[in-house]
Amino acid sequence: MLAYHHFSLNRSKRHLLLAFAMLLFPLFALLIFSYATNLDFEASVFDLLVSIWRLTCAFVIATTLAWVLVVSVIGSKLESTALALFDVMQSLPTFIILPLGIHYFGQTEKTIILFLVITIIWPIIFSIVSSLKQVNRSWREAVTISRLRGFNYIRYFLFPVTTPGITTGAIIGLGDGWEALVATELLIHATTGLGPFFAKFSTDTTMTMFGVLIFLSIIFTLNKFIWLPLLEKSHEMITP
Repeated sequence: MLAYHHFSLNRSKRHLLLAFAMLLFPLFALLIFSYATNLDFEASVFDLLVSIWRLTCAFVIATTLAWVLVVSVIGSKLESTALALFDVMQSLPTFIILPLGIHYFGQTEKTIILFLVITIIWPIIFSIVSSLKQVNRSWREAVTISRLRGFNYIRYFLFPVTTPGITTGAIIGLGDGWEALVATELLIHATTGLGPFFAKFSTDTTMTMFGVLIFLSIIFTLNKFIWLPLLEKSHEMITP
């Protein structure tokens, strides 16, 4: 029988506190560096927050869409066709979508978020597929015997068995997303975000290297103290 364990971030308070402390370090370093180089600290923080906001919106959309698509086709007559289609679409160069986005939405936030969604969604889709494919047969039989339906089916079966896949896909997808974020902001000539920051100081090696270090420290912090603990806890949500 599938046992569901309630998942609480309270069990990871130490990791969250460390993550918060680690996030303060690059901000403090940025503050010191701003005074030393006359860099506009508030503008730099604003650019960082704008980029994080764009990536967050894209991640929420991509995760929701991926989950709905996968749970809708797995086990249905459309499964083989849908998975083949997903595989083909995943193989397409992502940047070919960018001109279409610019054509329909212009050089706007919508274009950036659309491109990020397309970049992030594929690892999440195939990670969720993998999670569902690995579900023990006895668990499915237990679900059938228990006659789980509707919200209870989602809460006690689909959500716990797909959470590890969502978390794994998120780690991979967001890794690609950070890279795509900066590139997209540069290509559409965004006026705010990390892309414009790097473009502004592209000829200043010191500023560029400092920006890269701050950028990497934030990504490392999020992965080390948030995503990896979430991945560990997600695997504890189900026990055979």
